[in-house]
Amino acid sequence: MTNGIGITSLSKSLFIAYAKDACNWGGTPLVGGNVGGSTADRGNLTHLKKLGLLVTFHSDGSDWVDFTAAGKEYAKELGITI
Repeated sequence: MTNGIGITSLSKSLFIAYAKDACNWGGTPLVGGNVGGSTADRGNLTHLKKLGLLVTFHSDGSDWVDFTAAGKEYAKELGITI
C-alpha cells in the first residue's frame, strides 16, 4: 500500500511502534507516551500524517494518535490489528 506513496524506513518504524502500542491506549496511543516524543519522531509523525495514515488530536493536555482507515488497512497489511 505505502510503497507507492513513499514511506521512509524511519516513518514506517514509528508507524509500526504506534500501531503496536495502540492496544495499550484504547486504539489511540499517546504521542510521547510509550512511543515517540523526540524531535526526529515529530518529523516522522508529520510525514505519517501527510501520507494519510493517521491524524493527531489534542485532549486533556496531551496529543494523541488516531489511525485513519488507510492507516488501519496498512497496519493490517503489516499483521497488526488496531
